Amino acid sequence: MAIDALFKPFEFKSLKLPNRVVMAPMTRSFSPGGVPTDDVAAYYRRRAENQVGLIVTEGTGVARPASLNDAKVPRFHGEKELAGWKKVVDEVHAAGGLIAPQLWHVGAAKGPDQLGKVDSPSGLSKAGGNPFTEPMTDADIADTIAAFGQAAADAKRLGFDAVELHGAHGYLIDQFFWPGTNVRADKWGGPTLGERGRFAAEILKAVRAAVGPDYPVIIRLSQWKQQDYAARLATTPQEMEAWLQPLADAGADIFHCSQRRFWEPEFEGSDLNFAGWAKKLTGAPTITVGSVGLSGEFIAAFGGEGSQPASLDRLLERLERGEFDLVGVGRALLQDPEWVVKVHEGRNGELQNFERQALGVLY
Repeated sequence: MAIDALFKPFEFKSLKLPNRVVMAPMTRSFSPGGVPTDDVAAYYRRRAENQVGLIVTEGTGVARPASLNDAKVPRFHGEKELAGWKKVVDEVHAAGGLIAPQLWHVGAAKGPDQLGKVDSPSGLSKAGGNPFTEPMTDADIADTIAAFGQAAADAKRLGFDAVELHGAHGYLIDQFFWPGTNVRADKWGGPTLGERGRFAAEILKAVRAAVGPDYPVIIRLSQWKQQDYAARLATTPQEMEAWLQPLADAGADIFHCSQRRFWEPEFEGSDLNFAGWAKKLTGAPTITVGSVGLSGEFIAAFGGEGSQPASLDRLLERLERGEFDLVGVGRALLQDPEWVVKVHEGRNGELQNFERQALGVLY
């Protein structure tokens, strides 16, 4: 199919993208002490130099004691840390690119480092588990909401072009969505997705208040969790609408809809994927993501499985008909910073296999 659909400009609020390619956020753990280095700035600049429409950074921790569980993951608070991010922004802009930080709090998700008191809706790291920490107090929740708002304000001040909230994959915001990890009986819990979504909605309101009406706010969501790949928050379109519409009302502009394989339908009776349903139900622009351009899905990559370049025809067909607006590309861009240029110029024979070793270096 003609590749033109992937290279049409996209405009929304102050965001003016030259094409539909979004670099998906990917944790790299190359920021010792939480401070992004010159190597990190160069890593992002290389993607900007090679036609990536919008770069979404790796997850970066907001100002809570245990927002991260890896000491080499960057933070988004502190003088040295924000100075490091300013260098990243400047390098990307110098190359003609656009960039958004992904603001992150891991919550009760386990990791290599324990960096402080764990925040969690109910002290649970997975469904059916035993509590291993105290649930967040109202004061903890208020401080966390404020931390996201401050991080968003800092992102705008540093010159980032948009901001993304990590509300997926079993991390803190998602732990509030998920009934397996949110068993609270107060206003931050409840039997419905709409009730359990209050925490995310309040974060979005704080972020919107911090950045103003015209600054693009993205939220990344998923049905699956790293703790349970088969988990589903919304089992019907009606449940999905009850989940997403309050988030749009609270300030979410764009939904970044994470799937392991973008081509899989979300509900029976329709071939629409997650991003397709999110756009249909809310009218908001959406980003699809999940094994774009590769034969294998990313979770298997952590177990050592490689992937080969795969046809983009199914993706282009869906994009052409307007099922979603933007396309998140992860491992293909991690392996090869020139992936977008090669696709645009039809240099398909030069596309690279994804190898697990790429996770351990900054190309």
